[in-house]
Amino acid sequence: MSAITVQNLSKNFRVKKQVPGFSGTVKSFFKPDWHEVSALEDVSFSIGRGERVAFIGPNGAGKSTTIKILSGILNPSTGSVEVAGLTPWEERQKLSYEIGTVFGQRSQLWYHLPARDSFKLLSSAYGLDKNTYTDRLSQLTEAFDIKDLLDKPVRQMSLGQRMRCEVVASFLHKPAILFLDEPTVGLDVSAKSVIRDLVYETSVEDGTTILLTSHDTGDMERVCDRVILIDQGQIVIDAPVSKLRSSYISRKIITLHMSVADMPFKMQGVEIAEKAPHKMVLNVDTSQQNVSAVIEKTLSLASMRDISIEDPPMEDVLRSIYKSGQG
Repeated sequence: MSAITVQNLSKNFRVKKQVPGFSGTVKSFFKPDWHEVSALEDVSFSIGRGERVAFIGPNGAGKSTTIKILSGILNPSTGSVEVAGLTPWEERQKLSYEIGTVFGQRSQLWYHLPARDSFKLLSSAYGLDKNTYTDRLSQLTEAFDIKDLLDKPVRQMSLGQRMRCEVVASFLHKPAILFLDEPTVGLDVSAKSVIRDLVYETSVEDGTTILLTSHDTGDMERVCDRVILIDQGQIVIDAPVSKLRSSYISRKIITLHMSVADMPFKMQGVEIAEKAPHKMVLNVDTSQQNVSAVIEKTLSLASMRDISIEDPPMEDVLRSIYKSGQG
């Protein structure tokens, strides 16, 4: 059964035309000229219960508009949406019990209060009884390692500490669906890794459906199994994360750790991306050259201490998709 179903969703915004010059500004103030801008155009997708999906795209693609419609903040122009069996903009209060939200730029915690007080207020808002709240908070406190943060005012927390508490707050009422919008923005590498792991593990344990929007491909790769890419208000790609690289880029990265300090190398379809004493990194265009043939040639030229073959970073994959005009 689907947790989220979107069918033929479109959203148009009425925008005032900007007229240059002082007289134009005065005229448009008293007699504005309006035109419609399409933010979403005939968008359809379905997300199953317990599925973790990345909803990505360039700025202005329609991500935020879609999330606002799914959470009941905006009404669509046309189309139908069901989230947890509810129509978001018509049953927003009921929906609030079924969803959780984490916005990297906004907080649901009270700035001057200890985290524990915020959790207690949220538990009352969600109608959790005392025993349920106590058990759930104890479980999440251990999982997210926030015991030392419970009685600390939010204003005194680091960004990484606050984000751990933000995620706990979103999981507190055990939502069926969790919307994550840039959950690791501004965090250092270590804090990002912690948040990603905790979100993934808790969602698997609880069976939570996740819809993640992020410009950080590390969020997508660690948390999600599927990617929906939207551009100019339309879905252009809907595929498993594991197939995104193989389907949209024909390149492998070979890292060589050589016994010799240097090795002359030239081969069609292969570019030397990095060269240092005892090390060489090769970019292989697999549409022109077979990886095994490249390995065979390197071994014929020098003995190797280690060879690794990797897919390109997800950033490169998405850049390739955008450049090709598919996104």
